[in-house]
Order: sequence, then C-alpha cells, then structure tokens
Amino acid sequence: QLQASGGGLVQPGGSLRLSCAVPTSINSFNVGGWYRQAPGKQRELVARATIGGRINYADSVKGRFTISRDNAKNTVDLLMNSLKPEDTAVYYCNIRAGYFNDIDLWGQGTQVTVSS
Repeated sequence: QLQASGGGLVQPGGSLRLSCAVPTSINSFNVGGWYRQAPGKQRELVARATIGGRINYADSVKGRFTISRDNAKNTVDLLMNSLKPEDTAVYYCNIRAGYFNDIDLWGQGTQVTVSS
C-alpha cells in the first residue's frame, strides 16, 4: 500500500505538493504516477514517470504540474501550480514494479479542492 499525502483546500492560482511514499519492500519501481478522479467522472492519468526518465502529462496539466521521483527515497511527488477549480478531485498515486510490471500498487487517495 502506498502512502499519499499533501492534499487540501487551496484557492485558484495556488499551489500544492503531493507526496507518495513507496514501501521499502519495493526496491525499485518501473513507473510512478498520479491519477485523479473527480465526482461523476472516470479516473484519469495526471502524470507518470518511468525509471528511464520518460515523463507523460495529461494535456490539461502540462506547464502547471511537475512530477518527480526520488529513487533513493522511494517517493513520487507531484507539484501542482496555478491550480484551477477543475483540478478538484481525489488524487491517487500508483506504481508499477516487477519484471512484467505485474506489481500494481495504489495509494488511498488524497482530496484536492480548488475553490475561492
């Protein structure tokens, strides 16, 4: 189980940093990412980073969000700037590990609310 933290209430234009701690039993992970799910909508990819350095962002967050992974600390962070009301959602971290990416772990979700 991953441990996500850092959500909260922020005004439009503000910033938040989400952090995801990966259990030490997982020595390394191939892909680390963040997803979000707004009420009444499907869960969607926000950003992900591979161990090789490839990074993907959803079009809606490009230029505003930055994903980073610390392989030594086994963490995956998401820095969110210029937040908009439409970024309001429950954010989930996810990692894929194992030779066939067959280890698929999710965090418990952290609420991000952007409102004035």
